[in-house]
Amino acid sequence: MVDLLVPLFVGALPTVLLVFFMFFFLRWAFWRPFERVLAERQSRTEGARKEAEALLAAANQKLRDYEESLRQARAEIFREQEASRLQALEERNQALRQVREQAGEMIRQAKLDIARDVEEAKKSLDADSQRLADEIAASLLRPAGGSCR
Repeated sequence: MVDLLVPLFVGALPTVLLVFFMFFFLRWAFWRPFERVLAERQSRTEGARKEAEALLAAANQKLRDYEESLRQARAEIFREQEASRLQALEERNQALRQVREQAGEMIRQAKLDIARDVEEAKKSLDADSQRLADEIAASLLRPAGGSCR
């Protein structure tokens, strides 16, 4: 039986060699370049992914910077508005003080005028009352027509 198998193996040897030759040839001609292309594609894809992540991180950083500058601008505007408001309040208070001082001065002047008018009226009344008293006394003390004696 071994004698029968030897010619069979010898007849199959070219087929086996042809299969091995085709295996190594296909591996060298197709699979290695295919694996190289896949590896290159993988590295490019990974590189593009990393680049996209870097761009996304940069965009997020720019967004944070923009939001921070926006917050700072809003805070600056608020500070300016607050300063303007305080300045307007100070100007208003100063104007009120001036108006109050003017009103106080006008009241003081009006009181002085009233006091002067009161003094003049008293003097006038004193003079008029003295004159009336003299007239009344003179009319009472004047003799009445002289027939009484």
